[in-house]
Amino acid sequence: MSASIIIFYLIAAMILIGGLLAVTATRIFRSAVYLLFSLLGTAGLYFFLDYEFIAAVQIIVYVGGIVVLIIFSIFLTQGSGTSLKQPKFLRMALAAIAATAGCALSVSFINNHSFSGANDKPALSPSVGEIGAQLLSTSQHGYILPFEVVSMLLLAAMIGCIVIAIKDKEPAANGNQN
Repeated sequence: MSASIIIFYLIAAMILIGGLLAVTATRIFRSAVYLLFSLLGTAGLYFFLDYEFIAAVQIIVYVGGIVVLIIFSIFLTQGSGTSLKQPKFLRMALAAIAATAGCALSVSFINNHSFSGANDKPALSPSVGEIGAQLLSTSQHGYILPFEVVSMLLLAAMIGCIVIAIKDKEPAANGNQN
């Protein structure tokens, strides 16, 4: 076995174990930390495949943005030490059956599809300069609108965390209002 295969399996194991622990953890903060490791493994896989820009976006947007936002909202709502409800056996069994059926359906679709490359189009260079020019372009094949939609998504997530963090003040028990 070559070193690249071993590295791939280590990264894949990090992603799978982190994802599995994220959905099975009983404490919400630990679940967020496991999600962080799973997303870092995904970024590592992108680096392994020489897609540096996508790996950097994975780290900046998901690890640096979304997961940190989730962790801040957990701490602001003072729910970091609370345990999550344990699901009932029937719900767990149905979720396992649904996940297995989804995986089987995905594998079936992949096996039945004939993947072919586009021979008439030249391959695009995945350099950061080319990607940046496409992201900020307002032409027909530009991505400025999705880029702005992602920024609005992050803004909405931040506003949602602020709304969750705001607590209603409890009325005074004795009627004194200072």
